[in-house]
Amino acid sequence: MEKFDVVRAWGRILSGRRPSLSIEITRECPLRCPGCYAYEEGHLGEAGPLRSLADYKGEALIENVMNLVHSHRPLHVSIVGGEPLVRFRELDVLLPRLSELGIKVQLVTSAVRPIPAGWTNIKNLTVVVSIDGLQPEHDARRKPATYEKILANIVGQKIIVHCTATSQMLARNGYLEEFLAFWSARPEIRKVWFSIFTPQKGDQPEECLSPKQRETLLAELATLRARFPKLDLPQSVLDGYRNPPQSPDECIFSRTTANYTADLKTKITPCQFGGNPDCSQCGCIASAGLKAVGEYRLAGVIPLRSLLGLSQTIGETVVKIREKSQSQFVHIKTPIKDVGE
Repeated sequence: MEKFDVVRAWGRILSGRRPSLSIEITRECPLRCPGCYAYEEGHLGEAGPLRSLADYKGEALIENVMNLVHSHRPLHVSIVGGEPLVRFRELDVLLPRLSELGIKVQLVTSAVRPIPAGWTNIKNLTVVVSIDGLQPEHDARRKPATYEKILANIVGQKIIVHCTATSQMLARNGYLEEFLAFWSARPEIRKVWFSIFTPQKGDQPEECLSPKQRETLLAELATLRARFPKLDLPQSVLDGYRNPPQSPDECIFSRTTANYTADLKTKITPCQFGGNPDCSQCGCIASAGLKAVGEYRLAGVIPLRSLLGLSQTIGETVVKIREKSQSQFVHIKTPIKDVGE
C-alpha cells in the first residue's frame, strides 16, 4: 500500500467510514469446491446459507451496488461471490463506472467463462483467478473450472493467480515449485499470491495445515521468491502469516472492511470468512498484508496500528453527529461522482 493510500484511508476512518468494501455480488456459482468458506453452513449466521438468499440481476443489481458504494464511499472494492462472472453483463457496466469514480476494484473469479477482453482497458481493475493447486488436484476440486478452460478463458488478460495453500499440497516434495514454474511461465500472469487455508473454530478439515506444515510452507515460499519473481510475497507478509491477529479486533483488515453478501443488505461478520473463524490459524493475504502496514512506524516511532483505535473512536463520534444532524435537517445527497475523491 502506498503512503498516499494510507493517508486517504485514514481520512475515511476519521469520517466514520471503512475504506474498503467487499461484496458477494451473487449467490450463484457453478462449482462445489471443498472448503469454500462462502458456502459453509455458518458463513452468514442466522441469515442462512448463501444459496438461500434472494439476490439481484440486471439493472437492479447495478443500481443497488452503486447505492452501496455511494453510501460507503470506499477507496477499494472487492467483488467476490459466488462466482462474479455469472453476472458478467452487469459487471460490464459496473466496472467502468467504479473506475470512473477512482475506486480500485479487485475481482476474484474461478475463470469459469472467458474474461471479457475489454476489461483489460479498465483503469484500477485487478482480476484475480483462484487456482487450487496443480492440474490433477485443481480439476478434481473445481470442475467445470478446469485448467484447460482457465487457460482458454484468460487469453489476452493480465491477471493475478491466487492459490490457497492446503495440507494436500505439502504431501509431495516440490509441489509448490512445480506450481510456480507452470504459472510463472504464462504470459498472462502478472503475479502469484498464496494464502493459507483458514478454518472455523472447532473445525479441522483436511485442508488445514498443522503448525509444522505452516512453517514448512512459509520457509519454502521464502526460498522460492528468488527463483520466481512473479511470486509476490514480501517478508512483511510472511511475518504476518507467522504472527496472525488473535481476534477480529486485532485484525486491521476486519476493522477497515465492510462485507456484504448477495442481498446487498446483510453484513458478513466478523470478516469476509463469516461465522467464527479461527484467527490463530488465519491465512488471509489481506489480513497479513495490512498487518504489515500496521507495523509501519510514523517518524520511526508510532506504529499505525496504535492510531487505528483512536481514529475509529473519532470516526464513530463523527457518525453520531452526522446522524443527529440528518435527523434535524433535510439531507441532500452528495453526487456520486464524488465517491472516489
